[in-house]
Amino acid sequence: MSPLVYFWGDIAKDFFWKSKHTGQFLDYNFDVTRGEIFIKCMEGASTNICYNLLDRNVHDKKLGDKVAFYWLGNEPGDDLTVTYRELLLRVCQFANVLKSQGVKKGDRVSIYMPMVIELVVAMLACVRIGAVHSIVFAGFSAESLCERILDSQCSLLITADGFYRGDKLINLKLLADEAMRKCRDKGFPVEKCIMLKHLSKEAEKTHLGSQSPPAKRSCPDLQVGHFTSVPWNTKVDLCWHTLVCGASDECEPEWCESEDPLFILYTSGSTGKPKGVLHTVSGYMVYTATTFKMVFDHQPDDIYWCTADIGWITGHSYITYGPLANGATSVLFEGLPTYPDVSRMWEIVDKYCVTKFYTAPTAIRLLMKYGSEPVYKRKSLKILGTVGEPINPEAWQWYYTVVGEKRCPIVDTFWQTETGGHVLTPLPAATPMKPGSATFPFFGVVPAILNESGEELEGPSEGYLVFKQPWPGVMRTVYGNHQRFETTYFKKFPGYYVTGDGCRRDKDGYYWITGRIDDMLNVSGHLLSTAEVESALLEHEGVTEAAVVARPHPVKGESLYCFVTLTEGVPYNHTLETELKQQVREKIGAIATPDYIQNAPGLPKTRSGKIMRRVLRKIACDERDLGDLSTLADPSVIDHLFQNRCCTTI
Repeated sequence: MSPLVYFWGDIAKDFFWKSKHTGQFLDYNFDVTRGEIFIKCMEGASTNICYNLLDRNVHDKKLGDKVAFYWLGNEPGDDLTVTYRELLLRVCQFANVLKSQGVKKGDRVSIYMPMVIELVVAMLACVRIGAVHSIVFAGFSAESLCERILDSQCSLLITADGFYRGDKLINLKLLADEAMRKCRDKGFPVEKCIMLKHLSKEAEKTHLGSQSPPAKRSCPDLQVGHFTSVPWNTKVDLCWHTLVCGASDECEPEWCESEDPLFILYTSGSTGKPKGVLHTVSGYMVYTATTFKMVFDHQPDDIYWCTADIGWITGHSYITYGPLANGATSVLFEGLPTYPDVSRMWEIVDKYCVTKFYTAPTAIRLLMKYGSEPVYKRKSLKILGTVGEPINPEAWQWYYTVVGEKRCPIVDTFWQTETGGHVLTPLPAATPMKPGSATFPFFGVVPAILNESGEELEGPSEGYLVFKQPWPGVMRTVYGNHQRFETTYFKKFPGYYVTGDGCRRDKDGYYWITGRIDDMLNVSGHLLSTAEVESALLEHEGVTEAAVVARPHPVKGESLYCFVTLTEGVPYNHTLETELKQQVREKIGAIATPDYIQNAPGLPKTRSGKIMRRVLRKIACDERDLGDLSTLADPSVIDHLFQNRCCTTI
């Protein structure tokens, strides 16, 4: 038996299994030339993640009275404390609600909610009964929600009336209704929609049907009528609070096989169509629990805060599943880091004596702009973490020196939606740090760097980052399209999982992520497909061709720089720019709004008609060294694009 099997097998003993695994602990094929790609972990075992996250902690480990979440709303003073016992009761209640609506094992449920406790309740209620949740980030548009519902064939949608992001009101129910209308128009009517009254006074009357005090959800503007016209369709819409009032708080878990689906989470695809990344039960549970425990050196008295949104994989793995599997106490924050002022995050750190803090380089760069003065009272901090994109050395130094006072190790974690958890990461106080480096692989993860020919490079080198073998938490397929899974991750270099990222290894063996190699952008830690943005632009009747590239941004890391070729006779003006930005917002979401749009009567193309995107990236950044242009069909296009490039944000 390999040391890897002993390692993971020993960890697995800490969890509850209804039945033990019978086959190999980890079985796989990464080589498309040898047959279908597959990964199987602990085949034959059965368990339930919700049981391991809640029942095990409440009954076996006697942590019922321990705080699971300190929830903070958008407005200071709007907060709620939920213990493990309370969370278990609420999850059981809502699991019974789902069952009463006909949801059963294997069914897909779409969740489109703000960062509220009920979002955690909804996702864990799904897994308690064996349903598969598909959470859609509440910043996405109705079109994006519709596309994800259709792809996963979700028959039930869970949403909220609305929420505030800073001082901006988001009417989530209107967006959900628009998405359901689009689904209906495309021949797939959503049968039921459960709506949480998050911003309504009525929510305080029946807070989840529990005996605990309700959350203080005081939004005066809404209470006097902003949402008096929330649309309601009695044939489809159901009220969360009404449903849970009559629901039992006891619900037996559905025992699931190790490789049963756990959740689907969509990530942008280079073809423009989002990929439904599918994770399964046992491997994901064990991996997220272990990486959380080791990477953050979790201790029983820690107060942990991950600032991500649960709509992204970071929120799945390191707000919900990983921390709860370890009986951790976490902060769950609905608001923005700069609202109502730029000291908000540090006030929260001080209020709850946060010890482990995990955020994105984008947030760090944003707060850097305001200097060190707002950063105060953070003596409780012990470990700092970063996630979502490579952190630039300047931001790393500010984070380490100002926020961490040179006493808190930084864990700069590299991973993806597809990997399920950390794959390259320091271990705090054990790994010597290098600003900007993700350092070394986690236990059992075997990276390699390949050149364009697929040859492994040794020593200091730069090329494609790949992995040579799976780990328990890696994705199993693209939902409904295993062929796409194989093509995207395994066909370019048979025998390896291809991350799509470039990587450099230095003389000390440290790994440095150099960015996406395919046509993807990383905007504020959110992975966007250039093809998806281009597709949105092309839906405007005035655009005949579009090309989108990344341009460095001091806060967001990368921004969207769009080149558009217009239909003959269509004028390029501010009105058109506004329409194009709105088009992208409606199709994808606010996070994809272009920062720059340039009129491009012609685009640099090869003689075969392929757009030379590397040249466009140079133009966007005003870099004149364009490299080899021998295949360019019309060199005169270059000068025109340089003369008319955008210098300021629209």
